[in-house]
Amino acid sequence: MRINLTSVLVEDQEKALRFYTDVLGFELKHDIPMGGPRWLTVVSPEDRDGTELVLEPSGHPAAKPFKDALVADGIPYTSFAVEDVRAEFERLRELGVRFTQEPVDMGSVTVAVLDDTCGNLIQIAHEAG
Repeated sequence: MRINLTSVLVEDQEKALRFYTDVLGFELKHDIPMGGPRWLTVVSPEDRDGTELVLEPSGHPAAKPFKDALVADGIPYTSFAVEDVRAEFERLRELGVRFTQEPVDMGSVTVAVLDDTCGNLIQIAHEAG
């Protein structure tokens, strides 16, 4: 058994696609019209056949209060692994990404938290090993 798909709830799929590809550096895997919202997935360029991230429309009535509560409490919706949190922080900040938490060393893990412009906080992390 393996994880095939995971999702992040986004307010605007087109805006999310631009952010997740042009800024974060993921690559488009699937863009399938579904009569309104699209089946829209991105993948890491390092593993095109790996886990797909679904840019899931957040139209369900429970989505907004859920996302708002996470953001209000500063809780990331998900986490992405990076090789160097500080370098990625600098790269993304230069691209205009807003961080709610700058890089912090937490023992063997370094993390930072960014705003994905689509209603989510996303953590980037690196575990020293």
